[in-house]
Amino acid sequence: MTTFRKIVLANRQFYHVYNRGVERRSVFTNKIEFQRAVEIIKYYRFTNLPLKFSKFLVQPSEKQSEILADLDNPENRQVEIIAYCFMPNHFHFLLCQLQDNGISKFVANFTNSYTKYFNTKHERNGPLAQGIFKAVLIETDEQLIHLSRYIHLNPVVSFITKDQDLENYQWSSLREYLKLGNGFCDKEYVLHNFSSCKRYRQFVYDHISYAKELEKIKHLTLE
Repeated sequence: MTTFRKIVLANRQFYHVYNRGVERRSVFTNKIEFQRAVEIIKYYRFTNLPLKFSKFLVQPSEKQSEILADLDNPENRQVEIIAYCFMPNHFHFLLCQLQDNGISKFVANFTNSYTKYFNTKHERNGPLAQGIFKAVLIETDEQLIHLSRYIHLNPVVSFITKDQDLENYQWSSLREYLKLGNGFCDKEYVLHNFSSCKRYRQFVYDHISYAKELEKIKHLTLE
């Protein structure tokens, strides 16, 4: 039976987009796979692409930089990536759609590219993601900044990393927000609400204990 999305994805609107591995399986199992996922979304946020990602990867680094520089203009962006986090068995994106069907195309390109890579590597067949991706409309600035925090807290809430090591988790955009690494997110949508990156860090870290307690309660109610 065909599944239809309950909401229309509109241009210039923000959405929380997320999905998990089929049967809740781990789909990012090591550093190389996490890195592959990050590089895929960096590439497929654009449209009018000259090459598939697999072909792009085999280009010399100078050619890759040239291609990305040529693509990086408003006409070629189908989505803006505000924040993201990859976890072993799921992912979260905070996106702004810039072109018609931009989010759907972006997620399809990411899912198809990564699934082909993963299946080839692990000698498996079939889909890797659990059905159609979920999307929730973000309606206010307050929702936007709180969602960015929720996304960035995933590694500690899921007890994958220790509280004090959250900003060292490499597979989310938090390090980019805190100026601890380079990136490609359009983070000013969130950071303009804070006087400094340090204040945003405090906003995130101050919520760790509360978020972990909520997660514990959720598991208790589901048992």
